Amino acid sequence: MQNKQPKRIGIMGVYHESNTFLEKQTNWEDFQNGHLLYGQSLIEEYRDAYHEIGGMVEVLDKEPDLEIVPLFYAEATPGGTISGEAADRLLMEVKTSLTDAMPLDGLMVVPHGAAVSASYMDFDGHWLKMVRKMLGPNVPIIGTIDPHCNLSDAMVKAVDALIAYKTNPHVDQRNVGIEAGRLMIDTLSGKIQPTMQAVQTKVAISIEMQHTGSSPCKELYQLSSRIGSRRKILSASVVLGFPYADVPEMGTSFIVVADGDEMLARNAVNELNEYIFNNHSKFSGDKIGLDQLPDEIRKAQKPLLLLDMGDNVGGGSPGDSTFLLGMLESLTGQRSFICIYDPEAVKIIKERSSNDPFLTLSIGGKTDQLHGKPVEVSVELISLVEGRFSEKEPRHGGQVNFNMGETAIVKTKSGNTLMLTSLRTVPFSLQQLLHFHIDPFQFDIIVAKGVHAPLAAYQSVCKSIIRANTPGVTRADMINLPYQNRRKPLYPLDDLA
Repeated sequence: MQNKQPKRIGIMGVYHESNTFLEKQTNWEDFQNGHLLYGQSLIEEYRDAYHEIGGMVEVLDKEPDLEIVPLFYAEATPGGTISGEAADRLLMEVKTSLTDAMPLDGLMVVPHGAAVSASYMDFDGHWLKMVRKMLGPNVPIIGTIDPHCNLSDAMVKAVDALIAYKTNPHVDQRNVGIEAGRLMIDTLSGKIQPTMQAVQTKVAISIEMQHTGSSPCKELYQLSSRIGSRRKILSASVVLGFPYADVPEMGTSFIVVADGDEMLARNAVNELNEYIFNNHSKFSGDKIGLDQLPDEIRKAQKPLLLLDMGDNVGGGSPGDSTFLLGMLESLTGQRSFICIYDPEAVKIIKERSSNDPFLTLSIGGKTDQLHGKPVEVSVELISLVEGRFSEKEPRHGGQVNFNMGETAIVKTKSGNTLMLTSLRTVPFSLQQLLHFHIDPFQFDIIVAKGVHAPLAAYQSVCKSIIRANTPGVTRADMINLPYQNRRKPLYPLDDLA
């Protein structure tokens, strides 16, 4: 009697959050400095990580009649639009790895959902559409997306089901990967027939209001959870949207996957759409500007987590804004920590020949004209390090290994500690400090260049939080961003009658 052949399930992803307001493009080198993984290395990187691929592997690995076929995964730190050359290379890698692995019985996909390239405004929709064409209409394609996805019709049409993470900060990625893997298993066994419906709303939730544990998002997610628990509903997702991509899909969307019942899924997304329309005014918060900050800082409990929203590295910003650095240098009696991307300063420190313990540097403000001017400070070197560190706890993004490049840790004469990096680095892990023997409890203020993502790393250390509406390409007041391609009407950029 012939043994039954296991069903082959591929895993692949292209993961980038593209900020179209940046002049500098994201190139192939940026993916090389992030994660470029082929074949088994994909599983080795994420098997035990709090990442959706780890969840997919966990659940699929338990099925004796399934074979996991790891293909290709590319991820770069959020940044500018993907260059045409890098986009072509990514598409070639997707096509080649998929061709070499066929035939497949199913495919797990890991797009971010907010990738934009110079060639394709909806880059995720484009590569998913290409994959669908290669596999044909009958091979199930099921995937996960970041809730900061700008959901397109092309993405929805290309796959059988998409599930967004349910937390921001994103600490549930592994669980969502498990959920997507189970959908694949049940689909292949004939137990379910996923039917997906989605809707683009007339609302773009302001970035500082996207914390899923606080109102108004908390109540929206509670409604989504209740819908997701209904009979024959397989999944319900809130897609918050990414406001820093000037594309027609920019804004908040909803996805519902039902078991073979298109009308049930359609009614459910309409229910979510009606809720956000009726409550839209709650999703644009009050902003704290630079003028208000000194008083707010003095009143805040310490240690304080000060979030630099206009230079949110997780939203693609350059990471070298100096507005807060300049202000903190002028505040007396406050010990602060701030990380700034400045490879030029690192090089000067490394090559210095003077024996003077203090060195005068112009720090930050070198990428563009939008994030402040360089600040001249006198610093004392604490240490020069190779900026690699690892994170093993559930943190936003689910990544395990981080690389800041050559990094200089210095102290200013004002008593502030600066971490100067050669590679832009997202502030998603407390190990960014602890690994290099920096005690977070010694500071009154810790600056993180983000909005919600750093909370998972720093909330255990800090007693209070201030989100600063600093200028920059990730500023919270999206009304001041120069959109050309967005849909209309869209709150808060337009009034909703």
